[in-house]
Amino acid sequence: MARENRQHTARERAVPSREGEAKPAQKRERVRRGAGHAAVVAVFTALLLAAQYALSFVKGVEIVTLLFAVFCYRFGVRCGVLSAVAFSLLRCFIFGFFPNVILLYLVYYPLFALAFGLLGSAFRRRMDGRIHLTLTVLSAVLTACFTLLDDALTPLVYGYTSEAALSYFMLSLPTMAVQTACAAVTMLVLFRPLFALFKKVKL
Repeated sequence: MARENRQHTARERAVPSREGEAKPAQKRERVRRGAGHAAVVAVFTALLLAAQYALSFVKGVEIVTLLFAVFCYRFGVRCGVLSAVAFSLLRCFIFGFFPNVILLYLVYYPLFALAFGLLGSAFRRRMDGRIHLTLTVLSAVLTACFTLLDDALTPLVYGYTSEAALSYFMLSLPTMAVQTACAAVTMLVLFRPLFALFKKVKL
């Protein structure tokens, strides 16, 4: 009986020891994953800035929507929103500080990240024809909403008259059409290969 009690006491002492060893390991894993997420966000934000600058001379043509859709679908809401905020602020050092543009980007891109990040979770990062089509349609709709949101925010920020606001809206329609078509085509053609490439990045 005495030997059984000693064995039981030894087991009780061993459990806290193992738990104590597990906590530093879990902490190290959290730190490692956090550093991995930070690195991915930083590299991707730089990629977004480079991509936008490279195509900024071609009106209406952009691949930011494609890149951001793939990134958010693969890495989720948290990485997507962090990258959206960083991209929205850092691009000002390249393209200038304009209140309406800053507000537009800080509203639009975090919501874009939320939409694609949640879909990534809902679809469990899978990819098939139906999912691909759903993401393509969503990207086209959101691209059109980007211009419409700008049409609403810019007149408010700068106090346009109703006639000036209507003129601003009408002039934005050709660019919106080109951007929406560009988003749809690039999503259809390039989303799957880029998603396969991003899946190789392990956090």
